[in-house]
Amino acid sequence: MRSMRIVALAAAAGLVLAACGGGDDETGGDGGSGSGGEPVELTFQTLAWQTASVEANEAIVAAWNEANPDIQVELLQGDWNNVQDQLMTSFEGGTAPDVFHYESTVLQDFGDRGNVLDLSEYLSDEIRDDIRAGAWDTATFGDAVYGVPFLQESQVVFANRTLLDAAGVTLPTVDDPWTWDEFADVAAQLTTEGQFGAVVPLNAPANRILNLARNFGGDYFTDPTGEVQAVFDEADQEVPRRIHEMLYTENTAAPDGVGMSSADALPGFFAGQYAMLPGAIWLRQQIIEQAPDGFDWVTLPALEGDSSAQGAVSQTLSVSAETEHPEEAVQFIEYFLNAENQVQLAAGDWLLPTSQEAAQSPELNDPATGWDVATATAADLEMAPFQQVKGFEEWKSRIANPAFQEYFSDQISLEELGAKLVDEGNAVLERYQR
Repeated sequence: MRSMRIVALAAAAGLVLAACGGGDDETGGDGGSGSGGEPVELTFQTLAWQTASVEANEAIVAAWNEANPDIQVELLQGDWNNVQDQLMTSFEGGTAPDVFHYESTVLQDFGDRGNVLDLSEYLSDEIRDDIRAGAWDTATFGDAVYGVPFLQESQVVFANRTLLDAAGVTLPTVDDPWTWDEFADVAAQLTTEGQFGAVVPLNAPANRILNLARNFGGDYFTDPTGEVQAVFDEADQEVPRRIHEMLYTENTAAPDGVGMSSADALPGFFAGQYAMLPGAIWLRQQIIEQAPDGFDWVTLPALEGDSSAQGAVSQTLSVSAETEHPEEAVQFIEYFLNAENQVQLAAGDWLLPTSQEAAQSPELNDPATGWDVATATAADLEMAPFQQVKGFEEWKSRIANPAFQEYFSDQISLEELGAKLVDEGNAVLERYQR
């Protein structure tokens, strides 16, 4: 990731406008101006780091600046690795960017601290209607909207098509996805000497497990916005139990996946050691870039439990509560996140746009790169309940991730896992209720 400051250059704006299209109406051209006729100056901190995404950010800002001489935006580069501390320091010091990129999991805390602007009175009907309702839920707390959601992640399954075809496996479709039981059955069918039917990367599994728990109605918490309690009911147990059974009862999932990230699993996937690899949709980029010549792979739809629902958080754009130009900041956000621009932002990060119009773009529905399957999962995304839990990040890092690791390493039982998540977890959460 880059840590340098990027300043959008007006010299490139002519080329950018030719690429992005649009006149004043499309780029918010009737902007205001500061005192004395000077242009309003806004700072915008992005966390984009992949080359295509960085270039998209630069191009969009340059196009805005060309079309809006009265509202000029300076693009700053942030870093996912330290953005939390950096933003907190800037809030305390009065130096926060006017507009900043982060994620919905932090917005409630920022709102409680008075660090972010409630956007509910500033947003246009156009952007409210274009962005999916489930995505708005991730950035809405009570009546307050603390950010505009624009990118989301979903879980799918990647498969070695050659191995599945050789085994006579009929591939699932978006309209007829595999259930978890069917996935387990196919994994058993594909498990042979020297080959596992699946590998499930589990080095930091809490977020994935909790998001997939929505397949079975799992919440892991009661009353997340009130006197929250961690729970481990039958619905919460479904996903970890099924994965554990594949690892140690059916022996159809590779045990070495427990210590792997998704990227760690790719060499074995390419080598035919693992026939299937459940993972997030962004992994498609790495598969395309790293797969050996002739490797035939396919993106399969998300698995289905009692439903196809998945929990999701959103990347967001928010406005600092201390900004002197809230109207102009929101005007810029709405341009930055219009449907045309969301196509480029989503494509750059290999994530789902929240714009319903953007999701219809041919570029984001290309079967050759799995976009058709990935985009179809957007309808199943809903706000992850844990996002509203005060103290969740500590619960996750101190309790959940280590406990899940022990369970998936077969060191503790399902009951012992539940005790850790609930008993030790509630001791953590209790401090946040005081």
